[in-house]
Amino acid sequence: MYRTYVNGIWSEGNTPIFGAMDHSVWLGSSVFDGARSIRGWVPDLDLHLARVISSAEKLGMQCPHTVVEMRVLVKQGIALFPKDAELYIRPLVFATEGLLIPEVSKTGFALTLFVAAMPTFAGFSACLSPLRRPDASMAPTDAKASSLYANSTRALKDAKARGFDNAVMLDSAGHVTEFATSNIFFVSADGKLTTPIANGTFLAGITRARVIKLLAEAHIAVDERSVKPEELMMAKEIFNTGNFGKVTPCIRYESRPLPIGEMAKIAFERYMAFAAQHAISDA
Repeated sequence: MYRTYVNGIWSEGNTPIFGAMDHSVWLGSSVFDGARSIRGWVPDLDLHLARVISSAEKLGMQCPHTVVEMRVLVKQGIALFPKDAELYIRPLVFATEGLLIPEVSKTGFALTLFVAAMPTFAGFSACLSPLRRPDASMAPTDAKASSLYANSTRALKDAKARGFDNAVMLDSAGHVTEFATSNIFFVSADGKLTTPIANGTFLAGITRARVIKLLAEAHIAVDERSVKPEELMMAKEIFNTGNFGKVTPCIRYESRPLPIGEMAKIAFERYMAFAAQHAISDA
C-alpha cells in the first residue's frame, strides 16, 4: 500500500511523476531519504528531512519544502494508515529540466509512505563483495543520491547469487566501509565495539550516529577507525544499523556462524526505547 504526495495531492498506488525527458530520469539527478514510522513513532524524523534538503543541494538542486513543511506532510501521510502500521517514509527530490546541469528552479518533490514491516531480530548473512565504494572524488558520496545505489544493488545481486543476504563493501584502499545497504558494527578480537571511521566513501548514517550516542550514554564506547577486511573473520559479533531495520544482527559472515551478541541486543533495545519517546503526535 502506497500513499504519495505530489503537487498538493495525496494519491494511492505507484503515482507516475516522471517524463521521458526529465533530467532525473536520463541523467540521474535525484536524491531521497528514508525515515520510519513504527506504530506512530518517528525517531529522528527531522534529521532525515534535513538530510534530503542537504543531499539535494549537493547535487545542484533545491528542495521545494522546508523541514517543517515536510513534517506536516509526513503527519498527514501517517494518518492515512492504521495506527499500528510500520511504515517507510521516503521524501524524493529530483530535477526535471536541464541539458547536463540541472536547473535549480525546476526541482520536483514527492513524498511516499508505504507499509514495510520491521525485520525480525533473527539476523542475516553476509559475505565480502568484490565491488568497491567510490570516494568523494568519484561520486557524490556525501549525499543520499539515487545514482549511488546502482553499485549497491550489483553487490547485493552478487551476494544473493552466492547464498547470502547482504555484502560488505570496501573502499578503493581496501578498507571496510559498510554493508551494501547499511552501516556495520562489530566486536573485534580484543573485545572492542568497532565501526569503520567515516572517510568520505560511505554515508555515515543517522541511525549509526544515534546508536553511538545511545551506547555512550550506557558507558559503552565505540572505536571508530580504519578496519581491515580480515578483522571481520575474527569478529566476535557483527551487526548493522540503518533506517530500514534500525539494528539487526549478522548471524553468518562468509562461512562463519555468529551469535546474536550482547552488543547488538543492547543497541537494539536502547534504540527502540529512544524511538518510543518520539511519537508523530508530538512532532
